[in-house]
Amino acid sequence: MLEIHQFACLSDNYGFLVHDPDSEETLCIDTPDADAYLREAAAKGWQITQIWNTHWHPDHAGGNAAIKAATGCTIVAPAEVERLSPIDRMVKHGDTVTVGEREARVIDVGGHTNGHIAYHLPEAGIAFVGDSVFALGCGRMFEGEPQQFWASLERIRALPPQTMLYCAHEYTQSNARFALHADPDNLDLQLYAAEIDDRRARREPTVPTKLERELLTNPFLRADREDLRNRWGGTQPHETFAKLRAAKDNY
Repeated sequence: MLEIHQFACLSDNYGFLVHDPDSEETLCIDTPDADAYLREAAAKGWQITQIWNTHWHPDHAGGNAAIKAATGCTIVAPAEVERLSPIDRMVKHGDTVTVGEREARVIDVGGHTNGHIAYHLPEAGIAFVGDSVFALGCGRMFEGEPQQFWASLERIRALPPQTMLYCAHEYTQSNARFALHADPDNLDLQLYAAEIDDRRARREPTVPTKLERELLTNPFLRADREDLRNRWGGTQPHETFAKLRAAKDNY
């Protein structure tokens, strides 16, 4: 069974180290803070062998060079990461990558950035989704277009409902406030938001999150719902999504 070590870094990022005890391989999911990753890996007694980047932003790939210099690891990433560091293996939608004998499928989740990808490990029931989707939210649409981003969210929605989504930031409490504004009659959301407040009051993480729950509560994953369309407008789901995203940007 894969071991996942999650830790806070920078102001609101989460770092993830994934360790395969059979092969002794350890991979970094993104590299927001090289020192933190190297320190956490050393404390666990793990040797970093790979980096899997989701997209090019510095709080996701900024530590690549330092970690590679320290460990000699292999950097696996979408092409856009070349803006920040060299890549050893360039991957795109439909490719597979492995840690030990465990395989992950690369999924195009462009929209936050155009080349953003996610890594789905079906056997483990997990997906590392970067900034494409958050608990009760999604990433800002910095580079993509609404139709592109909605198609990406549909790919995430199509994963098995029990999939645990490892997103990269602790944004859930603020996302919940907007979600309640966007979808105020959603009882599942009301319960979830109250639970989030309790967890944050105890300084507990709200990541990872189960896709099944997000499908019931995350307004950005529900932009094809009639009630949200009626409230926010748009004739197609991507148009309703665009209106929700613009509203969140200015909330």
